[in-house]
Amino acid sequence: MNSSQEHVTELLLRWGGGDRKALDELLPLVYDELRRLARRYLRRERPGHTLQPTALVNEAYLKLIDQRGISWQNRAHFFGVAARLMREILVDHARSHMAAKRGGGEQRMTLDEGVASPAAIKPNIDLLRLDDALQVLAKLDPQQCRIVELRYFGGLTIEETAEVLVLSPATIKREWQMARAWLYHEISES
Repeated sequence: MNSSQEHVTELLLRWGGGDRKALDELLPLVYDELRRLARRYLRRERPGHTLQPTALVNEAYLKLIDQRGISWQNRAHFFGVAARLMREILVDHARSHMAAKRGGGEQRMTLDEGVASPAAIKPNIDLLRLDDALQVLAKLDPQQCRIVELRYFGGLTIEETAEVLVLSPATIKREWQMARAWLYHEISES
């Protein structure tokens, strides 16, 4: 871990221990990466999406500071939680958009690494359908769902995901492949 990552981890631990000043120091260190994550999400959305990266980061930040009882492990854990919150915000936004349109204009997003194999996937996947599939997966295999959240929504590497979940990289890789295949089947069926 480099010194910047160690500093973020230290600030997270202090913040988790109740030090509000640590939160003030943390935001400038993580803001640019949160914006990159938000831009990556929004690139997958429909053209003309009304939510901008800054707004997504701000909404996620407000939810992050309201998190109670989280024992922050490290920087990767923080970005994993931030990714999950951004996913929830985007899904809520998509649901409200769909309700406003009464079902018109599906929200689309692309899975970066494909779900089963690059040749076998559809170019776009509906965000609401993906979220529904992930909710089913969470009941069937919570670990695989968490891996998808961290890898796909959080942008974490295999190694970072293994660190957050305290599993081996080989296990993460295997579970990631199985989860992608299951999601492909589930989304294709619906």
